[in-house]
Amino acid sequence: MQHDLIAQARTWLAEDPDPETRAELAALVEAGDTQELAARFAGTLQFGTAGLRGELGAGPMRMNRSVVIRAAAGLAAYLKARGEEGGLVVIGYDARYKSADFARDTAAVMTGAGLRAAVLPRPLPTPVLAYAIRHLGAVAGVEVTASHNPPRDNGYKVYLGDGSQIVPPADGEIAAAIAAVGPLADVVRPEDGWETLGEEVLAAYLARTDAVLAPGSPRTARTVYTAMHGVGTSVLTAAFERAGFPAPVLVAEQAEPDPAFPTVAFPNPEEPGAMDLAFATARRAAPDLIIANDPDADRCAVAVPDTAAEGGWRMLRGDEVGALLAAHLVERGATGVFAESIVSSSLLGRIAEKAGLGYEETLTGFKWIARVDGLRYGYEEALGYCVDPEGVRDKDGITAALLVAELASVLKEQGRTLLDLLDDLALAHGLHATDQLSVRVEDLSVIADAMARLREQPPTALAGLAVTSAEDLSQGTDRLPPTDGLRYHLEGARVIVRPSGTEPKLKCYLEVVVPVADAAGLPAARARGAELLAGIKRDLAAAAGI
Repeated sequence: MQHDLIAQARTWLAEDPDPETRAELAALVEAGDTQELAARFAGTLQFGTAGLRGELGAGPMRMNRSVVIRAAAGLAAYLKARGEEGGLVVIGYDARYKSADFARDTAAVMTGAGLRAAVLPRPLPTPVLAYAIRHLGAVAGVEVTASHNPPRDNGYKVYLGDGSQIVPPADGEIAAAIAAVGPLADVVRPEDGWETLGEEVLAAYLARTDAVLAPGSPRTARTVYTAMHGVGTSVLTAAFERAGFPAPVLVAEQAEPDPAFPTVAFPNPEEPGAMDLAFATARRAAPDLIIANDPDADRCAVAVPDTAAEGGWRMLRGDEVGALLAAHLVERGATGVFAESIVSSSLLGRIAEKAGLGYEETLTGFKWIARVDGLRYGYEEALGYCVDPEGVRDKDGITAALLVAELASVLKEQGRTLLDLLDDLALAHGLHATDQLSVRVEDLSVIADAMARLREQPPTALAGLAVTSAEDLSQGTDRLPPTDGLRYHLEGARVIVRPSGTEPKLKCYLEVVVPVADAAGLPAARARGAELLAGIKRDLAAAAGI
């Protein structure tokens, strides 16, 4: 075993084009660290519907230049097999460690394979790449990003020519093409021959952002903004300036890209503590709202002043922002289909139904939401919003921020706030309260065991609410393809349990709906919702053995 591991490592070393990972792996071989080598050579990083994502480092189970070159070569082979020889592949990247290297390697591989490659001019938000694919008529796009993962991670997200992320069977076919790549020495990688795009592609994206706002709408909302050490600051501030909003007050400590993400444990606005600096800035600047992007700026988080909240500010849940934007678009006379993933609040369906609009539920991820026919607006509870599907067929934290700021401005002119509109929605449709039970694990078998336990012994009641139906989503439904998940309908509640597709987490999505007769009943309804969610969370954790 030890001899095999060392031999595998030496073979990998001989091919590795990166002096940093070569030195890292050579040190592990020299030290005879078989435990670490076994982890790195336990298989290969799997290419799935999120592309690739993993920890940086040497070896096939890590993100590194060797793995990326193979992925690019497999993607190129897939595109050529589909008759796309000579087609354009656009490549974007964020500001994480190695992102620029991975983008350059991808451009070299595409060029060497007889495709045309164009790289975005600098680290830019993922939605700019998604926009550029359609804008430039590309056959595919690659974004090098690990989104809101920890600093040690990076990733590789693939889009096809329609501008949306890959779904089956394309992911499996690309994975097979990657597996068929031979020695790295046989992958042609010229030193040049690809195009580095100029700022005009960003200018075209920014011109498009204007389309999400209503002509002549109020633009008075004052914001505090954090890019969470990512790439959002320059693009969001430019979009706000074009639109005529007051310049956002920046969270200075987090405004510039920094791959170390020094002020946050996890660079995700949903994680505890990630918004603390934004709250502190807001207490000084007294804005109307806080807007945060994640590091690649495809997600948008919103916080609002709330005297009842600790520190005077409250983060809105993704489902709350999703409903607010839907209500705003309805008020503006939107037509078309509203869509969301199955883990998001059922409130969107009620808003669409009352407005006489189409409504679709999809599997988790914008790769599915973006494919809905006639899509006008799509959202996911994990802070993702697609408000301009003709421009960007993916979540876009920049245009979502513009639309939130417009809504806040409209309400401000009426002497109202986002919280007032949430109250209106609760009175019209019932109080929809959502929460999440999310368990991060070191050992993935914990997740598999929990799923198996729930399948073998499904709960019959949670928080005293009877389970009226239980679905194993791995079997698929008449509306959804198969996915690893479980869905429980209860009397006045819904629960979905699934492994995360991008992180080592088990995620449980909880929703309760509490009827509200009038405004006086809202506090009691909120208290009842919170009580039920806490009870469901407690009983579900026990049932899953977590």
